[in-house]
Amino acid sequence: MFLYTKNFEEQKAKAMEGLRKALAQNKVDHDIIPLLERINALGNYFTTSSCSGRISVMEMPHFGDKLNSVWLGKWHREVSFEEVLEAIGKHSSGQLWFLVRSPILHVASRTMNDAVKLLNLAIGLGFKYSNIKSVSHKKLLVEIRSTERMDVPLGENGKLWVDERYIRRIVNLANAQVRRFKGKLKRLEKEIGELWD
Repeated sequence: MFLYTKNFEEQKAKAMEGLRKALAQNKVDHDIIPLLERINALGNYFTTSSCSGRISVMEMPHFGDKLNSVWLGKWHREVSFEEVLEAIGKHSSGQLWFLVRSPILHVASRTMNDAVKLLNLAIGLGFKYSNIKSVSHKKLLVEIRSTERMDVPLGENGKLWVDERYIRRIVNLANAQVRRFKGKLKRLEKEIGELWD
């Protein structure tokens, strides 16, 4: 199937203006900027949103209530045990969670062939949860996602359920996941350059 998105150039120009504003306001993860630049330099693609992956400590009224949740600590890099303990120390009510989220990028493609080409590359580099998120004459959107993830409950209403030894272990596991998915992002950046240059 060959599908061509209408007004692609207009959509890209608008997205690039939004990205320029986000960069000026320091709202873009620094380590993903070279990959965004490489994708956006290609004629048949542009990025609409991105996150380079993160470790976080979050307080939730109950699990899944993102709207009323509060970040106690959030890092788009490896994190120290002491940083995590400091974030945990801010907990007072609701559920306390330690979370890892893999990178996610949304990339608009000019044609279905372009979308499939990017999707196949991403999956081949280990972004196994990647998919074509939206298919219409208005937008073809590829979602690039990896598999790394942790959802660890740590306590509730100011009380910890685990000891510091356990927290140290999950921090080490989280940092290993960060190293893994940051490596995938670097390989994606390199491969896009080699395939489309």
